[in-house]
Amino acid sequence: MSDTETDRHRLGMETRREVLGDAHVDRAIANSTDFDQPFQTLITESAWGHVWSRPNFTKRERSIITIALLAALGQDEEVAMHVRATANTGASREDVREALLHVAIYAGVPAANHAIKITKRVFDQMDAEKTSREET
Repeated sequence: MSDTETDRHRLGMETRREVLGDAHVDRAIANSTDFDQPFQTLITESAWGHVWSRPNFTKRERSIITIALLAALGQDEEVAMHVRATANTGASREDVREALLHVAIYAGVPAANHAIKITKRVFDQMDAEKTSREET
């Protein structure tokens, strides 16, 4: 790895942790194998170290765009992961709702309907986790 790639990887890992949280990233790293290690490096450097780290959009804006795109593409697990990440990006529930309304118009009602179901489930889980932490 060259110095530039190493710097890009470091920046990507920092951004990835800021957005997805340490627990998620630590799990991804722990579950990686020789087979998918090149993929982990690719997404860390390109998605997180390049695109998500650019200064033109805030993490909130990138979060909203990402959720809309993933919903339009029917990427259920990724939708759930990025909805959960809104706790770190500053995207509000209203932001997510507005993004999914755009999905309904521009990518289709079924895609938005399915993403809304996923989003409601994730928000319910997040609320339950918050309540549980507050009670302890």
